[in-house]
Amino acid sequence: MSDIVQYLLSFAGVIGSLLGLLWLLKRWQNQGGWRKRTGADHIEIIETASLGARQKVVLVRFDQQLVLLGVTPSEIRPLHVGTQVPKSTEEWLRRRQP
Repeated sequence: MSDIVQYLLSFAGVIGSLLGLLWLLKRWQNQGGWRKRTGADHIEIIETASLGARQKVVLVRFDQQLVLLGVTPSEIRPLHVGTQVPKSTEEWLRRRQP
């Protein structure tokens, strides 16, 4: 009987160690892995809006510039680049017309 108890405790110890290691690796990966993050991040996702099942619009800040991206399963296309984001779609269309 003591052999079974010893086996179960050893098994629980191995499984617990593996789960603990996986948790530490995931936490380490989320903090940047091998490279140290110094200073502020240069890319920031400001807002995301879904347009359909597989299409969306993403507003990204890169340094001091704002980029509005159209994202589909096959491509990512910049829709607007500037320091100010248009207040509406109509304003964006007016700015793009020559």
